[in-house]
Amino acid sequence: MQSNLSSALVSLLLLTVAAAAGEVAPLSPGSGDAGRADDFSPTPFGASHPQLDRWVTGEWWRDPWNKPGPKGKKPSRPPFVLDVPRDEVVAFAVYTVDVRPAGGPATLKVTAQLFPLKPGEPREARLEVKRGDVWEAVATSEVLYPGWDAHFRVEGWDATKAAPYRVRHGERAAFEGLVRADPAASERITVAVLSCNSSRTPGERETLVAGLRAADPDLLFFAGDQTYRHTEHTVGWLEFGLQFRDVIRDRPTVTIPDDHDVGHPNLWGAGGRRSRRPDGADGGYFFPPAYVNMVQRQQTWHLPDPVDPEPVEQGITVYFTRLVLGGIDFAILEDRKFKTGPFGTIPKLGPRPDHIVDPTYDRSAIDLEGLELLGTRQLDWLAGWAADWDGVRAKCALSQTAFCGAVHLHGTPANRLLADLDCNGWPQAGRNAALRILKTAKASHLCGDQHLAVVVKHGIDDYGDGPWAFTAPALVNTIYGRWWHPLDEKPGPNPVPGSPLPWTGDFEDGLGNKISLIAYANPADIGDEKQRGDGYGIARWEFAEPGTGRAMPGTLTFECWPRFPVTDSDETPRQYPGWPVVTELPH
Repeated sequence: MQSNLSSALVSLLLLTVAAAAGEVAPLSPGSGDAGRADDFSPTPFGASHPQLDRWVTGEWWRDPWNKPGPKGKKPSRPPFVLDVPRDEVVAFAVYTVDVRPAGGPATLKVTAQLFPLKPGEPREARLEVKRGDVWEAVATSEVLYPGWDAHFRVEGWDATKAAPYRVRHGERAAFEGLVRADPAASERITVAVLSCNSSRTPGERETLVAGLRAADPDLLFFAGDQTYRHTEHTVGWLEFGLQFRDVIRDRPTVTIPDDHDVGHPNLWGAGGRRSRRPDGADGGYFFPPAYVNMVQRQQTWHLPDPVDPEPVEQGITVYFTRLVLGGIDFAILEDRKFKTGPFGTIPKLGPRPDHIVDPTYDRSAIDLEGLELLGTRQLDWLAGWAADWDGVRAKCALSQTAFCGAVHLHGTPANRLLADLDCNGWPQAGRNAALRILKTAKASHLCGDQHLAVVVKHGIDDYGDGPWAFTAPALVNTIYGRWWHPLDEKPGPNPVPGSPLPWTGDFEDGLGNKISLIAYANPADIGDEKQRGDGYGIARWEFAEPGTGRAMPGTLTFECWPRFPVTDSDETPRQYPGWPVVTELPH
């Protein structure tokens, strides 16, 4: 990836489409702890954390990783060349268009990610839109440091028309794409669901990008763990963008950070407090707020503005919000930020604070009063969201992880756990409160994180009385494989008729939550990249009639595609066994 990803940019920049216009609004990047890009401080996150973003801070262009350190060892090297030709410094961009309130003017928000700049180079980037045959500047932005990101807001955007855009730096560098028209009149809306992009397998993602472009989704949803480069988020984010820029350049994209993006093995945010354990199980964040805020700024600034922007403890920012696209109202949740950590709050029932192995334990012993999942302020907003159908024909929640523990084997086929408290199945009261709101909203749920693709119908009071949920597979499943494998190797009651999968039906997860397991994609061989369960999900809404303002009849289809295409004898691409899953939209 050192040469081909950095040199391919210019040759892939041309798109030709009809134009639309927007009005310039003042830029408010919400940069939080960012300083000016000409600072070049080698320790922008404090002297006690010199390891954070070290590949792109200080005098990064001097290649410090080529020089021996104090103990004679060379630091690790970046995964690709950072000192790119200066006409390629704009690496990629992500955007959304917020069409709320319904029928009113829309807002375009764009985040551009640059390769690190050098002394004397411009510290400003420009957003241009093509009107007819002419490119016109519509917004400018400071390039922020640390992070090397730039942010653009255009109010009064005409969401009914497509418009080519480009982000420019200096006289030569540019990244081009297309702001799509909102598909409000379309009978089908397609969303790609992706997460867990393992950094252990660097390089391009050709087959994934090819599959996504063939599916041509209206929205890309990256549910977290876009990178696993824990202390080097800017380089990890650049790496992610280079891998997927040829599909994100021309469609709206939701990216939300998960635990590995902010440098954690697991994350219980506990309202933003400081964690003092290396596993984070006491709750909170163990890296400085400035680093956490940089990660969130890079990945989420382009989302619609937060619905409740008050920061949590330590000044850590929030981003939970809503995005309406094609008449589907997406609640973008933060299911890590407010969640209570298990260490010191519940009994230890396994080899570590978040793992339970004793099948005889009392489920109520860990579902204690005062434990948080989504947090009061986010839950209160979600209840209001559920009741607001202005300009809406379906609702869906997007979050990092699943509201259940639909997993038995963790990491290796020999490691059986009863429950993993990293999932949203715990605390159970918080899980049920969230699912009751989603049920009221007639909403489905899309997520990632679990490294195992599953479709479930949640049960709250009884089997099947909750919302549908689809957990997408890991894009690159090298970090932590998982399997659905009941101990008795039997299906549950009410198995899926005709399913090729042996263990569908009604089950309780290890936390006592009711789930109807509809489909799963176990890795066949975790050591073989073509058999370890890599892939992505597709969710397709198809409406039986036009209109908005109420839940519309139609179907929702979940598809699960391998990273490496598998074909039938007639060369037809094949999904994982058990998919597609087709459900009726509640209305």
